[in-house]
Amino acid sequence: MKRIILMVVTNLFFVIVCWPKLCRMAAHPERYTKEERWKHLQFWVERACKGGRIVLEAHGQEKLPEEPFILYPNHQGMFDVLAFLATSPRPFTFVFKKEAANLPLVKQVVRALHAYAIDREDIRQSMTVIQSMTEDVKNGRNFLIFAEGTRSRQGNKLLDFKGGSFKSATKAKCPIVPCALIDSFKPFDENSIKPVTVKLFYLPPMYYEEYKDMKTVEIAAEVKRRIEQVHMEEGCE
Repeated sequence: MKRIILMVVTNLFFVIVCWPKLCRMAAHPERYTKEERWKHLQFWVERACKGGRIVLEAHGQEKLPEEPFILYPNHQGMFDVLAFLATSPRPFTFVFKKEAANLPLVKQVVRALHAYAIDREDIRQSMTVIQSMTEDVKNGRNFLIFAEGTRSRQGNKLLDFKGGSFKSATKAKCPIVPCALIDSFKPFDENSIKPVTVKLFYLPPMYYEEYKDMKTVEIAAEVKRRIEQVHMEEGCE
């Protein structure tokens, strides 16, 4: 909470000036190109990181495929999506839990990016989201999904990745991009305003030819293994 307050205070003039444009983008995204919306949101995140004393170290963006893909990172906290918004050279949208749909700023971001809210208690609604995502990927959109289903709340330790999270990828036959987040829980989960560094690694994609004969639970286990390998190499506790 302290860091969020710091972000707001240090960017108060920026927020006052730019909030109306963000609200317009959220209300009428069709009036702006995908690239315009993406660049504007990146600008917001860059200002927030600078004001909040957060340094982002991103590696491997050059590994992102040219064709539509789905990013599969570990989930550590509220800062995770912002880390990707700030560092991905390719626009994407994401799936989020419906409980966050009406939070200030979150509401504007999800509307600007046409993100999908998912109800984890409603199987039928979840299947509808999976089908919609599949069609969107086939039509050229990139996505980000947290396969753990919820943030770990255990620092850099990963939870099990859920096989069902990979159904959209297997149905769309698109590249799966494992991504390793390190210390992304610190900006908002630690009650501190000390400078913090968050690391993000875009790993080599798994293309359809590599995973086509694997079950979704096997894909989930392999993606988790690759992320844990990075954590081990980086000396995460």
